[in-house]
Amino acid sequence: MEITWYGLSCFRITERKLATIVTDPFAPAVGLGELKLRADIVTISHDAPGHNYPAAVTGVEHRLTGPGEYEIGGVFVTGIATPSKTGKFNNIVYLYNYNGLTVAHLGDIGDVPSQKQIEDLELVNVLLVPVGAGSSLNAARAAELVSMLEPNIVVPMHYQVPGLTMSLEPLEKFLKEMGVTEAKSEASLKLGGVDGLPQETEVITLAHKEQIPAG
Repeated sequence: MEITWYGLSCFRITERKLATIVTDPFAPAVGLGELKLRADIVTISHDAPGHNYPAAVTGVEHRLTGPGEYEIGGVFVTGIATPSKTGKFNNIVYLYNYNGLTVAHLGDIGDVPSQKQIEDLELVNVLLVPVGAGSSLNAARAAELVSMLEPNIVVPMHYQVPGLTMSLEPLEKFLKEMGVTEAKSEASLKLGGVDGLPQETEVITLAHKEQIPAG
């Protein structure tokens, strides 16, 4: 499996012979350039320019925008509705199960989930978590949620990067809350399966599209 980050909450998840997923594609207006991606599935956590711009993704056969359980292209997808910080909309958390390796994308979740939702997320291997405040979790709340879920790998998202037009908190606040002095950084996250995952929770930061060297 390979997970590539394009900024904000947009990732592309690929696995050989299984469906490719793009999460929360953003509009050019957010300042991170124009996305040009291909995928079989697009998942949308909520309706906002930074999270719902499916025009950026071609080849899509399924666009998921709400709660439910789906099996598409060999991938099991579960959508769970959670309240936002503002209460104006429901956020959808998505779980993607690729042959037993589970990735959770928390979307724009605004608070720590209910106990029932915590139970649904307890077996997550890779947690894609917003950390930059705004309408989603701030650094302290994000770190609290990580400690409750104890995933193998945490990938922070939805924080301030160069060019972003909205105002979010920097990544460093979350790393400080997690007690991480120097996080492991990768161009993309490549995983061979559940067996190779770290036993203790590890924070891995990903370079977004504008930072990935050509070639």
